[in-house]
Amino acid sequence: MVFQLTEALADEIIQALENQERHFVIDALNSVLLDADSVSADDDRFYSLPEWNSEKGFALRQDFVNSIHSVAVQNSLRYILHSGRGVFRNFKNELKNYPEIEKVWHRYKHHRLRTFVGEWYNELREIWGLEKLEHAPEDYDNLLQDDFIFQKYCPENAQDIIFQFSSAEEDFDSSWPQEIQETVTELWKRQFSAFGLENHIGFICRTVSNEFAGCITAAPVSKRTEKTVVVSSFFVPQKFRGLGIGTELLEKCLSELKALKKEWILLTNVIIPDSMEPLLLRSGFQNSGSGYSAKI
Repeated sequence: MVFQLTEALADEIIQALENQERHFVIDALNSVLLDADSVSADDDRFYSLPEWNSEKGFALRQDFVNSIHSVAVQNSLRYILHSGRGVFRNFKNELKNYPEIEKVWHRYKHHRLRTFVGEWYNELREIWGLEKLEHAPEDYDNLLQDDFIFQKYCPENAQDIIFQFSSAEEDFDSSWPQEIQETVTELWKRQFSAFGLENHIGFICRTVSNEFAGCITAAPVSKRTEKTVVVSSFFVPQKFRGLGIGTELLEKCLSELKALKKEWILLTNVIIPDSMEPLLLRSGFQNSGSGYSAKI
């Protein structure tokens, strides 16, 4: 007996797979799940669900942790995965410290489990003598489009960016005295203001609730060198790192600069966090002395 795998039924199966205390079978006649203690699978009307155990759940979490861009979050979650007892509960609790990454986790998990259920259903269809269905679950990695808004920089954004510079102190060497950290922050603020608040080109990222989530700006040094711009700000607050916001900001900025016929972009006289260097190199930047440059 065949049954149709609707999205509603697929979601019920996913919830059942995550329930490690009870086991279920699917009633093909009524397309509902029944407790396996009340009815036995017969591969005719009643079908066992695909096997999903703690080993597969652990592997799923490992894959997710390996996909995270934020080194700090990755290390924290990886430590929990190898800490022994209570791994799944502790993993869940630790993610609550990173709300945006927690959202990505839930989408990632649903995407993988929905794919897993779709593959199982196609195996049944093959037994039934039916063609396999093409199934493409909704991409989990659409958080940027759903939960964040990217807007072009305008002078009205200037004070917001200057105020947010202090969040970048989280990237400083912890051994630095507080006064040095504050001095570097002040240098960044002055460099940003020195270009003239109306001369910057860039993008601001905010959550749908209007919370600041990152920025990138660049500006020419003078009219004589208008084809070259200097990065005047580029950072993402700690709580929003690891979501691809920095990559999206940089790509949008480079695309905008190219459309404006700019040819070179420089990062000079700023502290570059180690976590930012791979992104710069992937985007075409080259180390130039104590800074970075790229052909647009």
